[in-house]
Amino acid sequence: MATLQTPLVKVLGDKTAKALAAGLGEGTVEALLRHYPRRYVERGQLSDISALNEGDETTVMAEIASTKIRRAQGKVILEVQITDGRASMVLTFFNQAWREKELAVGRSGLFAGKVSVFNGKRQLSHPDYELLSDEVDPDSAATDFAGKLIPIYPSIAKLPTWKFAKCVEIVLDALESVEDFLPEEICAHQKLVSLETAMRSLHAPKTMDEVRAAKHRLTFDEAFILQTLLAKRRAESERDPATARIVKADGLMSAFEARLPWSYTEGQVEVNKEIEKDLAKAHPMHRLLQGEVGSGKTVIALRSALIVVDSGGQAALLAPTEVLASQHYSTIKKMLGELSEAGTLTSGGMGTHVDLLTSSTPPALRKQILARIASGEAGIVIGTHSLIQESVEFHDLGIVIIDEQHRFGVEQRDALRAKGRTTPHMLVMTATPIPRTVAMTVFGDLDVSTLRTLPHGRQPIITHVIPVREKPLFVERAWERIKEEVAKGHQAYVVTPRISEGATGALSELTDEEREIAKLMGDLVEEESSKTPMCSVEALAPELATGPLKGLKVAILHGRLPAIEKEETMLAFGRGEIDVLVSTTVIEVGVDVPNATMMVIMDADRFGVSQLHQLRGRVGRGGAQGLCLLISSSLSDSPAMERLNAVASTTDGFALAQIDLEHRSEGDVLGSVQSGKKSHLKLLRVLEHENLIADARSEAMEIIQRDAELLKFPLLAREIEIVMAREESEFMEKG
Repeated sequence: MATLQTPLVKVLGDKTAKALAAGLGEGTVEALLRHYPRRYVERGQLSDISALNEGDETTVMAEIASTKIRRAQGKVILEVQITDGRASMVLTFFNQAWREKELAVGRSGLFAGKVSVFNGKRQLSHPDYELLSDEVDPDSAATDFAGKLIPIYPSIAKLPTWKFAKCVEIVLDALESVEDFLPEEICAHQKLVSLETAMRSLHAPKTMDEVRAAKHRLTFDEAFILQTLLAKRRAESERDPATARIVKADGLMSAFEARLPWSYTEGQVEVNKEIEKDLAKAHPMHRLLQGEVGSGKTVIALRSALIVVDSGGQAALLAPTEVLASQHYSTIKKMLGELSEAGTLTSGGMGTHVDLLTSSTPPALRKQILARIASGEAGIVIGTHSLIQESVEFHDLGIVIIDEQHRFGVEQRDALRAKGRTTPHMLVMTATPIPRTVAMTVFGDLDVSTLRTLPHGRQPIITHVIPVREKPLFVERAWERIKEEVAKGHQAYVVTPRISEGATGALSELTDEEREIAKLMGDLVEEESSKTPMCSVEALAPELATGPLKGLKVAILHGRLPAIEKEETMLAFGRGEIDVLVSTTVIEVGVDVPNATMMVIMDADRFGVSQLHQLRGRVGRGGAQGLCLLISSSLSDSPAMERLNAVASTTDGFALAQIDLEHRSEGDVLGSVQSGKKSHLKLLRVLEHENLIADARSEAMEIIQRDAELLKFPLLAREIEIVMAREESEFMEKG
């Protein structure tokens, strides 16, 4: 007899078990049973051959319509035409004419292989197949499919679906009763079948109702395990000691607010109150601040930092790039004015020291900054990954502020928080609006604050799509509009997806994990056709400077430039010394040049919906009307053009986030980013299962509130430990 944790080798033998373990990632009975059928067919129910595309790995159920033997180039070729009654395809076998007798006209079967196209017709070359018998013959392999419903499995270990199904049948026969980790009260409350029933019904169902009940149970399991992990982490963080940071009536924060030339928006006032309340507690704040592009998150972050500085602590602001870190440094210094010059002749007596630490900081200056951080003289420290290094020691780190937090892994975040005497408070920010289902599923252990309103005087950005194929002259007009904006004293961006013609894209410098995270947040769209050349910074900039934008000051910016050159370019652009900046997405977040009023995005179809929204948020930040032109050579009726029209139709980032979610695959949203490990989320769909996720969250929070250590639920605790041991929870831990 076997349990879920029994090694497959004990049930299936060494050779088969090894092949399956290589494909499944694990060699246990549970790993096999967690490889779910992707669909089911009924005997006599044929597949839709017309829906198959070249390159698909497929299994079809079809009927043999005709057979033919021909000779070509010294080979005997058997061609078997199969049909579903609407469309047909050809099975091709070389030097295997003997199969003609077996593959008789009128017989039905399952045929598996990779779809190719020859002479305009779909075909499978040397497919695996299993013919279905009309009779129940206990000695025939076809009896594996004598049931009414036949499961069709995703290809694994090069095993056709019927051979995999046979392995599942052997395992199910050997499986003893399955211990159910889900508490009985939850099963009853949510009307769920048992885990064993779900496992057996999914792989050997008698009816589709059984399949639906099994899928509902297993989908709930995925949501519940994830929500329990998040609730457990939240409970643990609330037990951590933290230093309460109380607002000081006559401190730096009050002095800073007195300097502000404008009043907070209603949304900012509300978020400020939420953060004040969190900071005053003796356990650490864990808050996510999401807001529209330009909604005023930076001033909220600075206000939070000043509350901590007033209490004798320090604030660290972690940014993903040097460009963004430098931009934050300049912005915060400007906002604080003399309040950031503590200890200098320009100081008015009250203030703190603001420092910037990146990998480009010169050694001598770095030594001075490290000394100020260690002594506590530096109240606010802004930097990149350099802040995480062991040489950086804080006197009293009271709050960690992480901008564009999805760019950072859990270990990086925790390494910075570990530098506090007690656990620092934490505020993470994102300018990418997050749909409710994603927030519940990925950021469920955080309190979420949302800014929806723009600061006073900010105008919505006008966005237009330029379809190059249909309106090529409009591209020339785009360059004329840039010249008109410059003539008014404004500046412009031109964004391309590539650095150079030989590069693989603006995001090519990211690690695999960073690319997965970028996809999660909608930052990355896979190339629709690698054969189509894309615009690049290094090719376009000189073309513009000597052509349509001749006479204007054109500069380039991308991630491969030396850090000093990038910083100097941004500073020059900020001072108005550059008219047009031709850039990759390195300017996507945090870059704040109020005088920039126009942006042209080349090959806009190469970017995600949320990323396009981020990019256009770089213009119109100074009160003047912003204009964004999306240039694409995509066809007017293509999905890519549909995305672009969606972006042009609204400036509501939350509406666009929902559209973006609908356009992307589930793997992009909840995919595996744990160094290639497989995610345990196989059935959960955030769009489809919003109510189920909410139910699972409610049940998980109630369980953890009653028993945070899960002492009364040992099977559930073990299941959580198994998932954590696989490191599947790492990316989910966003707190």
